[in-house]
Amino acid sequence: MHPTASQSLSLKQVLLCGAMIVTLSMGIRHGFGLWLQPITQEQGWSRQAFSFAIAVQNLSWGLIGVFAGMLADKLGAFRVLIAGAVLYALGLLGMAFSPTPFVFALTAGVLIGAAQAGTTYAVIYGVIGRQIAAEKRSWAMGVAAAAGSFGQFLMVPVEGQLIARLGWHTALIVLAVMVLMIVPLAFGLREPRHESVMVRRSQTIGQAIREAFGYPSFVLLTAGYFVCGFQVVFIGVHMPSYLKDKGLSPEVASYALALIGLFNVFGTYVAGSLGARLAKRKLLAAIYLARAAAIALFLIAPLSPASVYVFASVMGFLWLSTVPLTSGLVAQIFGVAHLSMLGGIVFFSHQVGSFLGVWLGGYLYDRTGSYDIVWYLAIALGIFAALINLPVKEGAIARPAPRPA
Repeated sequence: MHPTASQSLSLKQVLLCGAMIVTLSMGIRHGFGLWLQPITQEQGWSRQAFSFAIAVQNLSWGLIGVFAGMLADKLGAFRVLIAGAVLYALGLLGMAFSPTPFVFALTAGVLIGAAQAGTTYAVIYGVIGRQIAAEKRSWAMGVAAAAGSFGQFLMVPVEGQLIARLGWHTALIVLAVMVLMIVPLAFGLREPRHESVMVRRSQTIGQAIREAFGYPSFVLLTAGYFVCGFQVVFIGVHMPSYLKDKGLSPEVASYALALIGLFNVFGTYVAGSLGARLAKRKLLAAIYLARAAAIALFLIAPLSPASVYVFASVMGFLWLSTVPLTSGLVAQIFGVAHLSMLGGIVFFSHQVGSFLGVWLGGYLYDRTGSYDIVWYLAIALGIFAALINLPVKEGAIARPAPRPA
């Protein structure tokens, strides 16, 4: 029986609760860069120590996300969301009270990474996949992704104000209390147990993983998502320094990041809506190709605040627009039984790309005194991702019919 046949959670309820959870979880995460200077200056730590903790956070999120997805598919998203919210609060408190860089890497890195694994896209999209009809699924995923983008636009200024008014230490404690709002919201995504049983027991976890990795389209989607992570995190972390090196004021970088967050809201919503009507693989190819073109034009054009704002707006529109399309394709091909786990595996590839984008940016800059090589890599990878998404087969995978009992 298809899960939508006995739908128990309303579309409005799933979208409202899911969007608010992603807004909180992603919004808080996007502001972590604001703590770099106050924490390192007061604690006497190097910037590398702070950066290492955030890099660990990305890997922790990606790796633990696979297992959080397994648990969400098996036990339902509700329990995973509760655990994620508690871990998030503990991690933020740990950031406030960490006495050494090592403890900071464990709390801001491992703990908050695990929390994000349990409170962001893979888990929320699992509920959307099970509870919302297939014809509205891509649109609904776009709405949830747009909420995460709005979280970036909304929460970063809020976090900046908290730090300015209360100090970085107290600001983290306030955020730890705020993130526990995910707990009551999780009750709105509590799926009836009978539904989750009906959805999923035709395959074991091992069978689902072997099937996915044996299917070329899954591998191509996963490789494309690696490129997404590389591009967006390199630009998000290193563009402010790049602009400063070129003689532009810090305000230009701040406005650029805000524009990315704002246009991200529209881009993810439009991508999700178009994904309901057009071939998702072609939309993904177009997004990656447009990113490559935008970066190339940005590097060729004379640099000015206006060119930066245009680039930020275009990249913002393309920023997370891959998320609803990629997750929608995984659901379309493999069904929703193991959607959170398979989505977590694809997302792990994204996080490996994120780690490399951040690390290579710093490493090659230290070696060459320039970001040029990484910019060129981002262009080449964009073209590569566009090409490998085109052969993806969007139809449901053919499985042998189950034997009668």
